[in-house]
Order: sequence, then structure tokens, then C-alpha cells
Amino acid sequence: MLSDLLYSLKETEFFFNLFGYISFRSGLSLVTSFFIVIILMPHWIRFQKSIFPSGQPIRNDGPDTHYRKKGTPTLGGVLILFSIILSSILWTSNFSSFNYILILTLTLFGLIGLVDDYRKVKLGKGISSKTKFLSQLLATLIIYFTIKYNGFDLNKFSIPFLKDVSIELGYLYFVLILLIVVGSTNATNLTDGLDGLVSMPLIFVFLTFAIFAYVLGNINFSDYLLVNYMKGSGEIVIFCTAAIGSLLGFLWFNSSPASIFMGDTGSQSLGASLAVTSILLKQEIVLAVAGGLFAIETISVMLQVTYFKITKGKRLFLMAPLHHHYEKKGISEQKIVIRFWILSFLFCLLALSLLKIR
Repeated sequence: MLSDLLYSLKETEFFFNLFGYISFRSGLSLVTSFFIVIILMPHWIRFQKSIFPSGQPIRNDGPDTHYRKKGTPTLGGVLILFSIILSSILWTSNFSSFNYILILTLTLFGLIGLVDDYRKVKLGKGISSKTKFLSQLLATLIIYFTIKYNGFDLNKFSIPFLKDVSIELGYLYFVLILLIVVGSTNATNLTDGLDGLVSMPLIFVFLTFAIFAYVLGNINFSDYLLVNYMKGSGEIVIFCTAAIGSLLGFLWFNSSPASIFMGDTGSQSLGASLAVTSILLKQEIVLAVAGGLFAIETISVMLQVTYFKITKGKRLFLMAPLHHHYEKKGISEQKIVIRFWILSFLFCLLALSLLKIR
């Protein structure tokens, strides 16, 4: 798009040669998405308050401190998605199929989240779990066939610790993709429960995949680190930095006390796009490691439900997901958020170490 147009002018002025470098365009992508959110978000908040004055509904069984959040606008994810899509289109080179598959993922799951968010603010109740899962299944099917149509290998599951070692899965790979996409989507959604909690871990994980994409898309770095070179995968960096920029801009308004929430529009679509990023890069295990915080939050809910059923009414945690358990114990929201950010950062450092474990 714009980057290709500017790069075509390189013969007239040396400066335009910079648009041929992923590192330069990734910086532009981050800055563009950041300022789109920073400039438009105050207007978006005021608009939401005018048409949805009731804002985000608050659970009656939640921590008492959450009642002060009542009325907070909840469609911040709409602007996050807009900034990522626009920035990615502007700075992606040569109509990269990698990024347009990610934009498709963001759009499909964003629409599911938007319907859920709209029903919550309008009717006080989102779509049912069954409807949500069927919608996610349909979206995953569309993404699966789009990836197949674009010639990507969806038969072999790569082992990140060993070069050129993979497991042939055939059509079972779709089952794996469904588990990864739906699991990541809902895990991110569950983590989005406190002011600013999910934004920074998402930034860390997107940064992790930006590094992986850059290495895998560079023949020299991939050869040095003994990872499989993937031609064109470096363009995923543009999408990841667009996501980082938009999340930084969103965190400007979502930090405690939050002026706006991400909602399912943001959390579901961002979780799904991370999953598809890992699939396109053949680094699914990296997602499990880098997204360790999301996994812990999900496991805490699963343990709570299982324990509740087995014991016929007893609770393993004071409340699930895990961040609410610590709230119930009296730990301040800000302290929980910062500690969870630290855990997420450590998980991402561990994921990056997989680049050298060969």
C-alpha cells in the first residue's frame, strides 16, 4: 500500500529507500496505530457515553471495588481494531498474505466480540456460550480454508526445540488449530478483568512474535539460529507492531482508573490473531509459553468449575479467574496488575529462549 508507493520513489530520493526495510516500517506501524488511538479515543469515549450511558454491566458476585466501574464505556476494542487494520494496510509491503490473513482473523473475531459487547450494554446480557462457540468455530473454519488457499502448510506440527523435525497430522491439524484459536481467544478474554491487566501481557506476546517473525523471515538470522526460514514472514512484524502501538495507546486510557474497557471486541480478536500468528509461523508451542499468564487464568477457571462440581458447592479459589481471587484476599488492583505483568514478561523471555534451544 503506502509503503510500496513511497518505496517506488527510491530512485528519485535516497530517503525513500528506507521504506524497503521492515525495521523502519515496523516503527512507522507502531507510531501510526498509537497516535490513531491517542487522537480518536477521547471522542470515542464521549460518543459511547452519549448513546450507551449505562456502560459496562457489573457482576453482582464480583469484588466490591468493581461497583465504581459501573457506567464505563466498553467498546474500546473497536478503535484498537481500526488502528491495527489501517496501520497494517498502510505499511505492509507487496500485499503480504500473512498480514491479510491476520486482518481477516481480527475482523471475524472482532465482529463476534462486537455483537457480544453490544448485547451487554443494550440488553445487559451477552450472547450465549453455545452461540459464541459456534461463531468461533465458523470463523476458525473460514481462517483455516483461507490459510490453505494461500498455500500454507497445515499438515505438519513443528517442534521448536529441533530443526527440521515435525509431526505429520494431516486433517487432524484442523482440530489442533481449533483448540489453539478458540483456547487463545477465550483465555485472553478471561484475563481481561482488571484495569490495564490484559494490555501489557498482549504487548509482551506480540513483541515476542514480532522478534520470531523477523528472525524467521531473515535468511541470515534463521540460518544462524538454526530455525526454518520462512520467506515473507517478516511482514508479520508490521502487524505485531501495529498491535503493540494500538495497545499502548489504549493503555493510556485503560490504566487505573479506566476511562474505557477493551470489551470482547478487543480481547477475543487479539487472542485469536495471536493464535493465527503462531500457526502461520509454525510456532504454536511458543504461544503456549509466551501466553503462560493467559493459560494460568484459564486453568484457574477450569479448576474452580471442576472442584465446585466434585465437592458439590465448595470453591477452590475465592473467585475465578485467578486475579479476582487475589482481589478477594484484599490485594489492591494495581498491585495485582503489576505482578501479573511481571509474570507475563518472564514467560515471554522464556519463549524467546526457544530461539537458541536447538
